[in-house]
Amino acid sequence: MFTGSLVAIVTPFRKGKVDEQALAELIDWQIANGTNGIVPCGTTGESATLSHDEHNRVIELTVEVVNRRVPVIAGTGSNSTEEAIALTKHAKQARADGALLITPYYNKPTQEGLYRHYKAVAEAVDLPLVLYNIPGRTGVNMLPATIARLAAIKTVVGVKEGSGSVQQASDVVQLCGDRLTVLAGDDSLTLPMMAVGGQGVITVTANIVPAEMAQLVKAFADGRIAEARRIHFNLSPLFAALFFETNPIPVKEALGMMGKIDPELRLPLCPMAQDTREKLTRALKDAGLI
Repeated sequence: MFTGSLVAIVTPFRKGKVDEQALAELIDWQIANGTNGIVPCGTTGESATLSHDEHNRVIELTVEVVNRRVPVIAGTGSNSTEEAIALTKHAKQARADGALLITPYYNKPTQEGLYRHYKAVAEAVDLPLVLYNIPGRTGVNMLPATIARLAAIKTVVGVKEGSGSVQQASDVVQLCGDRLTVLAGDDSLTLPMMAVGGQGVITVTANIVPAEMAQLVKAFADGRIAEARRIHFNLSPLFAALFFETNPIPVKEALGMMGKIDPELRLPLCPMAQDTREKLTRALKDAGLI
């Protein structure tokens, strides 16, 4: 249902408030450059520091601006199941096409707890759900067997697999087959994960090079493997540069250098250190982006 290059879009701020005009312009630029879907209020969108009102408004604005041109998959995850249900209900009301739900963080639930969490959301809200596994941020790894259990639920349609393990992605594909779309959660692993059956990526890098990320995924999907490999290697320096510091610090800094947004962050995130900012600047210059 959701395939291709799906951008985990940043949330621009200006003077402490969501910069709605900048967000709308980013969305239009993404779609014009071939991005296959917009994912607001994820990790890259700084959902952790948005108020509930801001979170809901960002999703509403995204749906409004996209206007059905591509799918909108709203980030609605929480470490509280009841809060995740409430956020997902709002996403449905706002007419998002789906919801992306991170595994509950800090609580460190068991595999059974993870299963019950997602099952509760699916039973409460009739909306296509994409699971999001990123143990480096949450402290818990959702195992392939648990994902396979969840794939039996009709509205669970995909997983953003951010464990950093191609083997784990391969195991998910093998266990779930056509019941579940596997999307890469690490930009640098987009090509390797597609090689084992993934169907795209929810990407940070598309924030700054949307056309190139879309071309990478499409080239592989169309069987143009050498072209996909060439694009992958061309983008590899950017894959690294955007994680010189914690995401989304570098990507917001990059968009600021490109004149797309004010690179404002919310504490506890803070501007880049001078040495890593200089390395990021070199990478962007080498890529012809500034």
